[in-house]
Parts: sequence; C-alpha cells; structure tokens
Amino acid sequence: MVNRRRFLNVATSGICGFSMAYMLGSCSQQTQQQVIKTANLEIKTKVLRMGYQSAGDLVRNRQVLEKRLEPLGIKVEWAQFVQGPQLMEGMAAGKVDVGSVGETPPIFAQVAGSKLVYVVGTQRTPTTGTSSVIAVPPESSLTKFEEIKGQEVYFQKGSASHYFILRALQSIGLTIKDIKIRSIPTIEARAAFLEGRIPVWMTGDPHYAIAQKLNRIRVLRDSVGLDSPGSYYIADRKFAEENPGLLKIIIEELHGLDQWADKNRDEVKKLIITEQKLAPDVADLVMSRRTFAGRRGLSPALIAEQQRVADLFFESGVIPKKINIQEALLPPELYAAITPSEIMV
Repeated sequence: MVNRRRFLNVATSGICGFSMAYMLGSCSQQTQQQVIKTANLEIKTKVLRMGYQSAGDLVRNRQVLEKRLEPLGIKVEWAQFVQGPQLMEGMAAGKVDVGSVGETPPIFAQVAGSKLVYVVGTQRTPTTGTSSVIAVPPESSLTKFEEIKGQEVYFQKGSASHYFILRALQSIGLTIKDIKIRSIPTIEARAAFLEGRIPVWMTGDPHYAIAQKLNRIRVLRDSVGLDSPGSYYIADRKFAEENPGLLKIIIEELHGLDQWADKNRDEVKKLIITEQKLAPDVADLVMSRRTFAGRRGLSPALIAEQQRVADLFFESGVIPKKINIQEALLPPELYAAITPSEIMV
C-alpha cells in the first residue's frame, strides 16, 4: 500500500520554476524526486474492474478506457449492478475497483465500514435533477407533493433517492418519519408502478421516460434545486493507493468524454438506443433531460458539500453515527496530481 510519504512526494509541477530543466537544475534533490513522480504516478494492476449501473454507462459504451489502457497492457472488466448501493456492496466484497454512484451510496458504505475513497465528482447545472422525480400513477388522488404525508414511497434505501426524498420532505416542513419507506430497486418497481400497484415511486431515466411514453406517470416534483453535490466515481482504497496513475487516466478520460458528449448528442442518443434497447422517442425524452456538465475535482468546496449531506443523514436519524468524509479521501497533494486543474473548483 502506498504510504503517505509517497503521496506527499507526488507534487504538482511548477514548484521551483517554469521548465523541467530549470527545476531539475536549481531545486533540491527532494524536489527533483517530486517532479519525476508527478510524471510517473504508479500503476501496479494489470486489470481494472469497473462497476456500472443498469441504466447504462457512456464510459463503457464508448470504450474510452480500453483504448487508453490497452497499450499499457491493462485489461478493463465491467460488472453491472442494479443501483448504487449494490455497486458499493460489490466493492466492499472485493469485486469492483472503481465505479460511479450518486452522493448517497458512499456515505452508507462508509457507515458500514467500507474502505473507499472518492476519486472525482460531477458538475451540476441549474437544470440538473429534471430526470429524477417523485411520481404517482395518473389516476392517483394525490395532486401535489405536499400531500405525501403518510404515503408509502418506493425507492432503494441508500441510493441517491434517499437524499432526494429527505431534502424534498425537509423543503415542506416534513421529515423522513412522515412517510412509509418501501425499499426496492427502481428497475424492479417499474412494472408494479405501471400497473398502478405502487402509490408513490421515486425514479429516473430511462424508467421515467418509459413510463412517460406510456402515459402512466404524473410527476409531483423533481430534484432540481435540492442542492445535491452530484455523483462521484468511487474507488477501493487499497486499489487507489496502489494505482494513482490509473486514477489520473480515468479522470482524464471522463473529462474528455463529457466534452465529446456535449458536442455530439446525436451520437450519444444512438448509443443509448443500442445499448439500453430504447425506442427512439423514449431516447429523445432521456436526452432532453440529460446534461454533460463535466467532472468536478475533490476540492475543499466539494468535500464540504458532501459532508453536509452526510451530516443531514445523521441529524435526521437515517444513519446511526456521524461520519467524517475526510476519512474517505486521498491526500490533497495526490488529488492535485491526478486531477486537471480546471475542474478543481
């Protein structure tokens, strides 16, 4: 396991001058070692095991990691999970090295004692959250979200929906104790909801778009404005500490893919039609709500936002103990070395 001293040796460039030659010529031996290690972050593994959720993953579909890692002799393996909590369980069981989840699953995993680290976050825009909804069947007697008190609400505990409902209830003066939680993965609840057997359902695309196309959903509210920090890529701690160079490659490819996707939305639509087997008109609905705002580094501001989420879960009695997000982080010097400076906001 890479120790803290090795991490501290991974410093950003520009410490002692404007060029590598100047730095190597005028800085101390320790600084020279820092410069060299910045350019040669360690990679020990020959296999990268990536986790993704059932709604699909553009990174997997575009094979950007495979193209980047094959010349290095590193194989990429993919494992699918129904939602974020299941992906975190897979990581805790040693089956996944890196995966993408919402803001909530890593908090629940940390409470359970999982050894994980945050790798990179996601930028959000004023319209982020339009694809996550609290909904009822069209024939429901509920006409507005304020009538949700006492209702059975179906969602996956420990998923991003858990923070969504907590904040949505808080916004109207209610608490999590004012509803009856029924925990079930979104994909498993969809058929029952479409048949009118679920009174209140929390869902997102593509399930939301499918129900919308069938005229079998009425939205009470979406998650816009509920100040979620957004989703993250999470890694197993031991894997992250032994492969900082690989984390740097992953972040760079994610950053580049977001920029490509934002400029090639028609190509993205074709991919999700093929990979998720969606009808073109359903894919149109999905794309109308999908944003590619880009990645966000683990800056002090983002860390503070994630800590606020964890604190709210504890203060609301959802998790049994207060956790410190700092314990699930790599050293700041390493984040500076593996993260493009323009996304460290």
